[in-house]
Amino acid sequence: MKRIWRNVIGVAAVAAISAGAAVGTTSCLMENGRAEAMAVDSFENTFKQPVRTVSYNSVAAENIDFTVAAENAVHGVVHIMATTKAKSSGGGQYIDPFEYFFGFGGRGFQRPEPQPRVGSGSGVIISTDGYIITNNHVVEGADELQVTLNDNRKFAAKLIGTDPSTDIALIKIEAEDLPTIPFGDSEKLKVGEWVLAVGNPFNLTSTVTAGIVSAKGRGISMGGDKTKIESFIQTDAAVNPGNSGGALVNTKGELVGINTAIYSETGNFAGYSFAVPISIAGKVAQDLKQYGTVQRAMLGVMMIGVNDIMDGLSNPMAPDDYKKELQEMKDKIKVSEGAYVSEFAEKSAAKAAGIELGDVIIAVNGTKVKTSHALQEQISKYRPGDKVQITVNRNGSEKTFSVELKNAQGSTKVVKASDGTEVMGGAFKALDEKQKRELGVSYGIEVTGLTNGKLRDAGIKKGFIIMVVNNQRIKTPEDLEKIVDDILQGRTDEQGLFIKGFYPNGRTKYYAIDLGE
Repeated sequence: MKRIWRNVIGVAAVAAISAGAAVGTTSCLMENGRAEAMAVDSFENTFKQPVRTVSYNSVAAENIDFTVAAENAVHGVVHIMATTKAKSSGGGQYIDPFEYFFGFGGRGFQRPEPQPRVGSGSGVIISTDGYIITNNHVVEGADELQVTLNDNRKFAAKLIGTDPSTDIALIKIEAEDLPTIPFGDSEKLKVGEWVLAVGNPFNLTSTVTAGIVSAKGRGISMGGDKTKIESFIQTDAAVNPGNSGGALVNTKGELVGINTAIYSETGNFAGYSFAVPISIAGKVAQDLKQYGTVQRAMLGVMMIGVNDIMDGLSNPMAPDDYKKELQEMKDKIKVSEGAYVSEFAEKSAAKAAGIELGDVIIAVNGTKVKTSHALQEQISKYRPGDKVQITVNRNGSEKTFSVELKNAQGSTKVVKASDGTEVMGGAFKALDEKQKRELGVSYGIEVTGLTNGKLRDAGIKKGFIIMVVNNQRIKTPEDLEKIVDDILQGRTDEQGLFIKGFYPNGRTKYYAIDLGE
């Protein structure tokens, strides 16, 4: 009881003191206000901040209503079920070698047939006649695709095309008058802006989560694939397995990104998610529909972000020779942001326009680029043949060059998905000079992505380095495509491919592929 009374007395004392403080505060507000103004003035003078006043009306929290955006978005997001048929083991009876050798009669049993694999994800309806954009990793390798709309109608879907470099795919269902999500402008997104993630995590359909844009132009090195184009919108909206391919929308209900990845050590949401900006994803989808393959424009430069140079120099684990190389780059740099030009491709549009090694690219058509990932995003909006204004900082002074973008072959021609490319089901890239040095070879192409096709069926994995096909050295993807096309068009007596190459771990492999099947 004494403790209770002690608490009561304490509360009463606090109340009395508070009342007295209120009276005292009223009597000396003017004096305190004068003192606070002097303190603020002293602080700003010390730290060289401009004198300013703050209106509480101008910083009031905005009452944001997500209901309209969520209602519109959920109808335009679908659930995708991707089924990959298991390869048959060939049936027949299997003799257990233990029983055979140790006298148990060699009894046989039926080998169990492997079961199909089923994965799921999300997609976004982008046209009333059934075109749906999603992630490549949602549909990659699938033999069957089933789409479920928000109203529970189900459709079989056809794969139109994929782009492993951006992890974007386009599929189609046969339907009309479908609800769509209008495209927004992902470049106008601001850090701190509210966004909604709409998808089907854990097969929970029509799930909406909210968050803010945490960063833009973020690269996360997905799978360590150097060919990937990464300039993600980073948000803290909760995204989990199954959300992949779903919509990231702004508060107007406009599509600003395709949810693609999460940062997690557990496989589930752990704070940040990443979306491909619609400025990239929309252009890729348009190319896949119109040409069957992406019309990828290239500057023809190898680049490294200025921030990456600084990070490398401060990394105690970085090798000394690497740090020396970075220090030489740093000595040429007079800016704190941008993409440093470290090397040119064999046929470089940037070099032809007058850009030099050591230049730091800081803007594309007047839009600032702070990182190499942001530069990738800007260039990804264009097609070969487009002309862009590239602004660089060269030894402290700015220069602008008009660059006509080229494709991977160094031309401005439209690249079409040839029969050979479709049959092979692979994406390829010629080895750059750095890769050649690291791998100890002078030529070769890398398998950078796989879809359904002969390569996957033969057992070839992503990352495989193709050196020789049918006794011909393969230096570019076009070398391989020509051999395949010649066989398919009957311009040669050969009926298949004999591929020699190796994996980056040094393991040499040989593959035989029959194109006559």
